[in-house]
Amino acid sequence: MELSALFVLLVYLVPFLVLGYVAKTLIDSWMARKGATLSDIQAQAGPNRRKGAQFLLGFWRRED
Repeated sequence: MELSALFVLLVYLVPFLVLGYVAKTLIDSWMARKGATLSDIQAQAGPNRRKGAQFLLGFWRRED
């Protein structure tokens, strides 16, 4: 049985996309139920929290 490259790509890529979407949806609904926002969570670390460039999922992002 010969599999096309597109089919193999879909078999490997789609589960990760679906898993990421489901995880984001669950986390968003949980945070909405708890009334928490990202800025609230970051504020818990206090003013001494390290800020600057961070590497996240293959991208550099600045946190000011």
